Amino acid sequence: MATILLAEDNNLIREAVAGYLQLDGHTTLEFSSAAGILETVQRGGVDLLILDIMLPDGNGLALARSIRASPACADVPIMFLTAKDSESDRILGFEQGADDYICKPFSAKELVLRVQAILRRTQPPHAQTELEFYTWTHGGDTVCMDAARHLLTVNGAPRSLTGAEWKIFTHLAAHCGQVISREQILAECLNYFYEGSERTVDTHIANLRAKLGGGWISTVRGYGYRFDGTRTDIPAAPSAEHT
Repeated sequence: MATILLAEDNNLIREAVAGYLQLDGHTTLEFSSAAGILETVQRGGVDLLILDIMLPDGNGLALARSIRASPACADVPIMFLTAKDSESDRILGFEQGADDYICKPFSAKELVLRVQAILRRTQPPHAQTELEFYTWTHGGDTVCMDAARHLLTVNGAPRSLTGAEWKIFTHLAAHCGQVISREQILAECLNYFYEGSERTVDTHIANLRAKLGGGWISTVRGYGYRFDGTRTDIPAAPSAEHT
């Protein structure tokens, strides 16, 4: 179903996780250290990374930053699987562009379900009969989204979103002017909830704001967020850059 790169220096954990993923129909690429991971992902064909943070020859957070900074693989979803379990550790993981964060010890069944959730929201549909184009304006700025190609631009400049950021953006933008609670975002976009996890929504929103700029997303204190863009129609024929 998907090709998943797994970086874990504990042989027993790595083999167990790989086994569960393979039983679920996935292909796994297994690494016991950080060496060679960036180059492998840059070559393409990897649908998801599962990274330990404490690797013998490097730091998973630094590796995630390098992946996010590389145009060849910036959109590949990342899940951290780590013993670093404090709230500040989780927030830092999401600030580095993680789509999910699982703490050890963990449930193998939960891990597989979270993998399925990430793949559902990041992998394109098997078939597309037509392209879907949307635009929003706000304060003289314009955001354009090509849903089929998973392409977002702000004033013509492309923006690279993680899988979680893409899901949150499309959910907020589909409800222009409506206040969406953190709980709704967790349920509809991230597919999980745990104590303190509302902070992860705030982190994703902060990352989205940095990429969109211009005050597109407002905070409604004590409740959630509102997308303030105004939807405008798109000509039926795509522009030359999409052909």
